Amino acid sequence: MSTTGFVTNIQRCSTEDGPGIRTTVFFKGCPLKCLWCHNIEAIAPDPTVVWYSVKCIGDQACVRACPESALELTPDGMRIDRNLCKVCGECEEACPTGAIKVMGNLWTAGDLVQELLRDKVFFNTSNGGVTLSGGEATYQPAFAIEVASGLQKDGVHVALDTCGYCSEKVIRGILPHVDLILYDLKVMDPAKHKEYTGVSLDRVLANAHIVAKSGKPVWIRTPVIPEHTDDEQNIRSIARFIVENMPNVERYDLLAFNKMCTEKYALFDMVYPLKDADLMTQETMERLAGIAREEGVSNVAWSGMTKHLTREMKASEQEVRSCGD
Repeated sequence: MSTTGFVTNIQRCSTEDGPGIRTTVFFKGCPLKCLWCHNIEAIAPDPTVVWYSVKCIGDQACVRACPESALELTPDGMRIDRNLCKVCGECEEACPTGAIKVMGNLWTAGDLVQELLRDKVFFNTSNGGVTLSGGEATYQPAFAIEVASGLQKDGVHVALDTCGYCSEKVIRGILPHVDLILYDLKVMDPAKHKEYTGVSLDRVLANAHIVAKSGKPVWIRTPVIPEHTDDEQNIRSIARFIVENMPNVERYDLLAFNKMCTEKYALFDMVYPLKDADLMTQETMERLAGIAREEGVSNVAWSGMTKHLTREMKASEQEVRSCGD
């Protein structure tokens, strides 16, 4: 019997989650609660209902269809009583415009593999494949392993995008079934790591050593978050860890902060904690990449949105640097 698991999204034609053209599967459930999380819908392991105001035409078919009377359309928007809601999906079925949606669909591993194999022609022509992401794919280990092994049997390249926070048994169990590991190293200060992500750094580093000993190719990724992970010492420490402990790292990616998830938080009646934070500047990203190279990491790249520095801002930043020298 095929293992089952919850998936929030299947994103096709992705070019940021590994080599070539890829299809990224977002698994539901994550042990971390990063302050800057962009996939807030994937943290909780169970499905949940969300409402998109821009799609709503006020038909209220969803309200009438709800067997628990958990929905109420008010002048301020849809009110979802999450204590009453059983996430049965009746509202989603009834909505004519897709304004209300269940986040988290149940799949069997076999059915998901077959769905992903529809994109095999793109993988073959671009040296791409499938990336298991989330949330955190290792949060549903049996499901992730069955999906990965099923894809590999059909010749599909499989990448695991992981925060590294899982048991030693889980990481050792999934490694034989993936071809590439995209491994997050966010913060190297243990106290800050606990504060920003909610979990201990020790397990992340212990699993990084296991991944290194596996010999599998690895891409390290660091989200560059203003006033959280963007200080030079943090990047220097991560780079040193890579050089000293992970000879199988093929590249180090610095991912610039953005606020594209702000509206997503509103779907869950939440406010994005970093909604008022500034984007990084190109100059800052270049400087941090340069620091990693100084420490001996050979293949460093950065990507993402950056804010434009005016001439006055550049002069001010240069003045600040000069005062610090």
